[in-house]
Amino acid sequence: MDITAITNLYQNTPVKDYKNTVSIPTNNSEDFGAIFDSVMNMVGETNTLQNKASAEEIKFALGEADNAHDLMIAQQKAGIALQYTVAVRDRFLQSYQTIMNMQI
Repeated sequence: MDITAITNLYQNTPVKDYKNTVSIPTNNSEDFGAIFDSVMNMVGETNTLQNKASAEEIKFALGEADNAHDLMIAQQKAGIALQYTVAVRDRFLQSYQTIMNMQI
């Protein structure tokens, strides 16, 4: 499953392959751009894990890999990363709706 199309909605640059873990700044002085960049990095990492899981599935189906553990580990990593990304998205949308419903 390739989710890079999501990034085109938000920015014109492609998502880079990040090897470090994603950390969302917790300091109140951080601006929205830094938080948004962290989330976009998380989307890129999730996409990378999804692609690795797909590659492991293909290797296993073609008989190139005989170790089912690698396949299961790749699938679990991709699944957890996707669940986390969806949870962050849901929280963001909930926050946005709360802000939009505020009376000024």
